[in-house]
Amino acid sequence: MSYLDNERLKQVVFLLILAFLGIILFKELYAFFPGFLGAVTLYVLSRKWMFRLVEQRKWGRSWAATLIMVLSFLIILLPIGGLVNMLTSKVTYAITHSSELIKGLEKFNQQMQQSLGVNLMTEARLQKIQETITNVLPGFVGATFNTLTAIAIMYFILYFMLVNAREMEEALYEYIPLKDENVELLGKEMKNMVVSNAIGIPLIALIQGIVSLIGYLIFGVPEPMFWFVVTCFTAMLPIIGAAAVYVPMGVFLLSSGQTWQGVAILIYGFGAVGTSDNLFRMMLAKKIGDVHPLITIFGVIIGVSLFGFIGLIFGPLLISLFIVLLKIYSNEYLVKKREVKIVKTAHSKEKQVKKSGD
Repeated sequence: MSYLDNERLKQVVFLLILAFLGIILFKELYAFFPGFLGAVTLYVLSRKWMFRLVEQRKWGRSWAATLIMVLSFLIILLPIGGLVNMLTSKVTYAITHSSELIKGLEKFNQQMQQSLGVNLMTEARLQKIQETITNVLPGFVGATFNTLTAIAIMYFILYFMLVNAREMEEALYEYIPLKDENVELLGKEMKNMVVSNAIGIPLIALIQGIVSLIGYLIFGVPEPMFWFVVTCFTAMLPIIGAAAVYVPMGVFLLSSGQTWQGVAILIYGFGAVGTSDNLFRMMLAKKIGDVHPLITIFGVIIGVSLFGFIGLIFGPLLISLFIVLLKIYSNEYLVKKREVKIVKTAHSKEKQVKKSGD
């Protein structure tokens, strides 16, 4: 009995040391965590192609990994970079011409007062808006720099993950302290979560942006490509989504005297854009799985506060992973206790039957 107690004590001490070292490493390497999540995401999406090139096409590992990284940059990051660059130029222009923007807001507020009798902008609010706009640029530039750093780290990690893909997966399968069926469940659920979050959310946002762009072009909205970019980004936000763009736009057009355009934008937004969201979300849910709205909402809130803009994708991924780990924990440990109780109950019933037979 003492031998078992000593072994249990050694195990607990060893786990405490591992936890202590893990906390220290995580704290010091936290800045690289978004890049690591991005590498894991791209690895899950591209591992099938890596194995096909290396094991079927007999490519060298380095060449196959390089090709996948270049294609991922051209297909995924380059278009996103172009959209962000367009948005950055408009934000920079708005900041450098903040006084003109404030005058436009004052004019809009006067028109709203005359037409609806509503005073939206007091002097204090306008002053606060101008101060906020003035302070946006340093934070925006810092966020851009942090994103570029995360991308560089992501590709650095991704290269070694792809080159050593088989060895890495075999080591994880061997050393993860779970039953084989739970390791397989973790891998399957991880793949489904990554595909749902990394492909589903941006794809639905892009579809809403394209549908919105068609409306902007039809109804003569100025700078339609800029508003297309803004709509794509806001469409990834839960609950509000693309309405954060077309509702203020429609109200602004109404207040500026462009009545038919304002009404048309609002009807088109709630009708076509809103319907496209629900329609394509149901279609994609059948193909790649869907993310529960509550997971998306709380995931975005947590992810943006932790990682910035890329937290729109990684936040829901973390919550989904947490739920899967809870499921695996229940399957690994709690089910065993239930099985023990069932066995004990069966034994007690057998004893009762034997006693009654005697």
